[in-house]
Amino acid sequence: MSPINFSFSVKHRIKSGQARTGTFSTAHSTIETPVFMPVATHAALRGQKISELEEIGYQIILANTYHLLLRPGVDVFKKFGGIHPFMTWPRSVLTDSGGFQMFSLSKHIDISEEGAIFRSYVDGARVLLTPEVSIETQAAINSDIMMVLDQCIPALSERSAMQEALHLTHRWAKRSLAARGDSTQALFGIVQGGCFHDLRKESADQITSLPCEGYAIGGVA
Repeated sequence: MSPINFSFSVKHRIKSGQARTGTFSTAHSTIETPVFMPVATHAALRGQKISELEEIGYQIILANTYHLLLRPGVDVFKKFGGIHPFMTWPRSVLTDSGGFQMFSLSKHIDISEEGAIFRSYVDGARVLLTPEVSIETQAAINSDIMMVLDQCIPALSERSAMQEALHLTHRWAKRSLAARGDSTQALFGIVQGGCFHDLRKESADQITSLPCEGYAIGGVA
């Protein structure tokens, strides 16, 4: 497997507590943390030119796999060679996996071990989003940081449903890692568990046991 284009280092820590500053580097830029990451859902930050984004000093932007899979689609990004030439954006990009959008935007969705089936808001077509499809799409987008596909459910769901979701998220995370193959893109896991502290710890223990480059806090929306 080729080396992953990602590294992180801590620059400063406070003497009491766990606050810190740091930097992480990707193939396209070095980002100082903590950082504000504007959302360019459809590979565009509305109302602003790319040149203005650079002038403002944004170090990294976020785009969304769910939306970009539906439109313009994987073939477009393969033709352009990824999202950076598509947008003419020279700095880093993180792509969400689509898990939150499946939960928040799809009125009718069927979740199974394989993945999630939903209707496209573009043309009504049935779409199957699996961990493998999510990673394949993010690989075509060629973001610097990819996210594993997770099952996101309401934060106040019943304990049994939340526990089932976090276990499915863990299994999907392992499949996402396997699907990355030889890609040099970084991959972040996602912690679930809603408002149950013990379930969040269980999920964190499971997700951080996987060899991801980073870990995200999920399941609190």
